[in-house]
Amino acid sequence: MSSPATTASLPTPTTAGTPGSAPRLRAPRKRHSPGRPRRSVLLTVLTGLVMLYALVPLLWLVISTTKTQEGLAGSFGLWFEGDFALWDNISTTFTYNDGVFTRWLLNTLMYVGLGAGGATFLAVLGGYALAKFAFPGKRAVFAVVIGAVAVPGTALAVPTFLMFSNMGLTDTPWAVIIPSLISPFGLYLMWVFATEAIPTELMEAARIDGAGEVRTFFQVGLPLLAPGMVTVLLFTMVATWNNYFLPLIMLKDPDWYPLTLGLNSWNAQAATAGGEPVFNLVITGSLITILPLIAAFLLLQKYWQSGLAAGSVKE
Repeated sequence: MSSPATTASLPTPTTAGTPGSAPRLRAPRKRHSPGRPRRSVLLTVLTGLVMLYALVPLLWLVISTTKTQEGLAGSFGLWFEGDFALWDNISTTFTYNDGVFTRWLLNTLMYVGLGAGGATFLAVLGGYALAKFAFPGKRAVFAVVIGAVAVPGTALAVPTFLMFSNMGLTDTPWAVIIPSLISPFGLYLMWVFATEAIPTELMEAARIDGAGEVRTFFQVGLPLLAPGMVTVLLFTMVATWNNYFLPLIMLKDPDWYPLTLGLNSWNAQAATAGGEPVFNLVITGSLITILPLIAAFLLLQKYWQSGLAAGSVKE
């Protein structure tokens, strides 16, 4: 039997949260390592869905180009048919209707080369001037550029057609090339890019060395504007390559059709009286049409990616 002194010396049991209890230690939070990206199941699922949305139509297009006209209607869209007709379809596409597909391809290259190339050059010149020179009415120009970006191209289709009709330029390549030279979004993009990409001190140093404004632009400004210029070129090239509505209202002669309008005329043959359905040629021509765009993005992506982070680090 223990004595009262011994009993009093024993520690009294305490519960958590009482004044005499020992403090609980919280588990340390896991810190995110900058070198290891965070994993998100939801983001992964959404990215997979977007990837399927982008790749399934392309997969269908590639598979369908291997089928004949009869095979397109009698087989599953996302699987191959027994007869592999890819090379026959490509050959027939370039020889059908006296080889007019080649003419449409050359027309499209001409519209892109003159229209998109000219639009990029004008956007670079305008953006450089607006970013590095001060002149009266600069704010008004900014308001006009922003307003032009907000106006859809279809709203200007009828006024543009009436203007070119009065000038006698409809049904000519100039009716497609001249409107393609105007790119308000490209001008705004180059304006913003030139403001950050070209240091004013560098331009002043070139002027002190005796360089004129033209030489300063081509030898100092233009190399620094290369990433932004490639970005504008890609945007204008895709817009001109896929342009359908402007050639539709401006051109009547099939010899001046771009690929978009020409392939649509082949597609419409099935709905005309006595017309021959050539859906296999339309699909094959569509695949051939997107190949130059894919090649352009692959060849120019290194110049494009080099300018994505321009101006993001302030020194």
